[in-house]
Amino acid sequence: MVDISRKPIVSREAVAEGVIKLRPETVRLIREKRVEKGDVEEAAKIAAILAVKNTPSILPYCHPIPITSVKVDFDYGDDTVRVRVEVKADYKTGVEMEALTGVSAALLTIWDMVKKYEKDEEGQYPITRITDVRVVKKTKGLEERV
Repeated sequence: MVDISRKPIVSREAVAEGVIKLRPETVRLIREKRVEKGDVEEAAKIAAILAVKNTPSILPYCHPIPITSVKVDFDYGDDTVRVRVEVKADYKTGVEMEALTGVSAALLTIWDMVKKYEKDEEGQYPITRITDVRVVKKTKGLEERV
């Protein structure tokens, strides 16, 4: 791990997002809360929060960071769900890996909960895909990078 012992504690924020492409019927089931496994949005939100908090357990070179806030939002298209995760902390290193890990876990949770509706006759996923996982905003103190 990189030595951050001499770095000052600074307010930090990162926002990451990603998209899962699904069948339009599947998106409708999610929005109407009619997915057999349960409330997809709530499960994905919990998965994102847990992933943010456990990022150092998943990514070996990440420092444990005292997270002060996690916000998870969903935006629906006809055949997509966009997940956006905002993470805040006051610490010596950034939180972009935590935000990316949260988005990834949320998207994977969505896939897991709706896979029954996404499979074709051969049990494959010809439409389903996770795309565009990226950091959309990072701030450090008063400095902002987009």
